[in-house]
Amino acid sequence: MDAIINTISSAWNQFVYTISSVRIFDIIDILVIAFIIYKAIAFLRETRAGQLVKGIVLLLLLYAFALAFDLAVLRWLLSAVFGSALIAVAIIFQPELRRMLERVGQTKIGNLQSSGNEENVVVAIEKICNAAEQMQKTKTGALIVFERGTQLGEIINSGTVIDATVSESLVNNIFYPKSPLHDGAVIVRGGRIYAASCILPLTQVTALSSQLGTRHRAAIGMTENSDAVVLIVSEETGTISIAFNGQIKRNFTAKTAFEVIKEKMVIENSNKKDGFFKKLFGNIFAKKENNVAVKEDESNEN
Repeated sequence: MDAIINTISSAWNQFVYTISSVRIFDIIDILVIAFIIYKAIAFLRETRAGQLVKGIVLLLLLYAFALAFDLAVLRWLLSAVFGSALIAVAIIFQPELRRMLERVGQTKIGNLQSSGNEENVVVAIEKICNAAEQMQKTKTGALIVFERGTQLGEIINSGTVIDATVSESLVNNIFYPKSPLHDGAVIVRGGRIYAASCILPLTQVTALSSQLGTRHRAAIGMTENSDAVVLIVSEETGTISIAFNGQIKRNFTAKTAFEVIKEKMVIENSNKKDGFFKKLFGNIFAKKENNVAVKEDESNEN
């Protein structure tokens, strides 16, 4: 019994000593590392880089197996692979790495900071989706990019700046086949049609459906290099599609396209404003409030 008490006392004293020696910079260090890990996990979950991590983990397990059983040839081979792994990662996953670095330094669009401007963005999305429905009926091709956190200055410079209020007639006129601005993409910034006839980068992915034409490939390429949301209307079939984060989904209606784009442009943007630490401490305080409410209910019942 005395041995157990001594062990507990020793462990407690060690714990107190450790806590007393913690500096404020140690806490900051832990919070920064937690933030980096949180962002890294979120990035890996929404990109193809997650598959890379799985492959690396499997190779590490295989390397540990080779060390444990002294498999010299396998150990040498894996050592050679790991030696050139960084270069291979940089080449193969260049779009993901570029997007990650862009997100580190990206700034929020000022036009989305106030609730009034968010309402303007929602109205603009609704009008553009209604215009897309009209173009769907006439099979008029369209390519519309909604700018989010990543600034699209280089893309805008490739087209013609308009900076006009969004209207269904304006969108339809821009993409009218005989219009001088119909060939290219429209950039929507802060709830306004900012530029038209812009040139987008094509995706380098070759394993795509034969039903996806140049517009769709340009939309995927745009979302591989930025966090933009792209609305596409097919000239061949009239199908409405949405591209985001290097992926494309098809067969939308005006209503479902509006909901998806609104989710990306307004709702997710508002959630990002909360930030990691605000969410973390907000959840802690919410749990405390819930516990207090439960205790009050229990006392009332008694």
